Amino acid sequence: MARKLEGELRRGWTTGACATAAAKAAYTALLTGEFPDPVKISLPKGETPTFALAREGIDGDTAFAAIVKDAGDDPDVTHGALIRVDVALKTDGNGIEFRSGDGVGTVTRDGLPLAVGEPAINPAPRKMIETAIAETAEDHGGDGNVTVTVSVDGGAALAEKTWNPRLGILGGISILGTTGVVVPYSCSAWIESIHRGIDVARAASEATIAGCTGKTSEDQTQALLGLPHHAMIDMGDFVGGMLKYLRAHPVPNVAIAGGFAKLCKLAQGNLDLHSGRSQVDLGWLAGVAAKLGADHAVKTGIENANTAAEALSLSGNAGLPLADEIARRARAVAQDTVGDTGSMVRVLVFDRTGNLVGQSDG
Repeated sequence: MARKLEGELRRGWTTGACATAAAKAAYTALLTGEFPDPVKISLPKGETPTFALAREGIDGDTAFAAIVKDAGDDPDVTHGALIRVDVALKTDGNGIEFRSGDGVGTVTRDGLPLAVGEPAINPAPRKMIETAIAETAEDHGGDGNVTVTVSVDGGAALAEKTWNPRLGILGGISILGTTGVVVPYSCSAWIESIHRGIDVARAASEATIAGCTGKTSEDQTQALLGLPHHAMIDMGDFVGGMLKYLRAHPVPNVAIAGGFAKLCKLAQGNLDLHSGRSQVDLGWLAGVAAKLGADHAVKTGIENANTAAEALSLSGNAGLPLADEIARRARAVAQDTVGDTGSMVRVLVFDRTGNLVGQSDG
């Protein structure tokens, strides 16, 4: 099915925006005795969305509100999750204390923008919640001294579908969102996760990381190189996002692993490997094979192949090291992108069944 144009798609809200709205509603109830429903918040770029409350309650100096996350027309892992925030008044005069409730993770590894032991409520959502609490305190005569506990129903199970386990965030999901808005089919969240993965590996003093295009290449590369889980970067199609970050945040050894077709695109000079944004040029590939000694029949067969996999099979039957050459060329593009930073790149090419069919030096 073809995707609709982004302009036709409905945007959604991040877990951070939902938590902010729930925190504002709960604190307002503590100060006024009534829950605003819907509750309006201000986002960093000036937008003022409203959120309906799914649940709410108050008991003495503690109130809670919960909101169902709506990710819009690009549903993510947490789409439909119930984001609950409990706000409790406190008298120590130290402002806001954040805590992880059920389903929200705790940081256990260095390299993230939060200290070890902190609840996985990222800096931008924390700032949004702090702003909402301060504004509510000013409007209704509070002092802003509260404990904010964020919970997510089923968050521990949801976290297994995210990067959190390899980043060392345990027990649940992270509360995320720089702007509060989920933009349909945005690449930014994935690329941000790549960056955080590199940060964690660097903080653990890993000498080697591996960026992989998919699960098959990741499993085989981890076994081949003997790397720990947190050194494996789920790069997907965003090899450029990984390499450009490594240029400023180098790691001594970088393996890039993926299928033959994906790495053909990198060898052609493409840094975005998505099928909708780059294609394997079979004419170019036939030319590479010709330089390796392919005869006219093999060259023509590659030019007219239905897939890159068929081209690889044709070259293999002819005894041509086409995958090794693609690995070499892909490495040259990647090494040039990383630049002279001390990172040494190596490329591993796998077929669809997970067999290593080509590799570069490095």
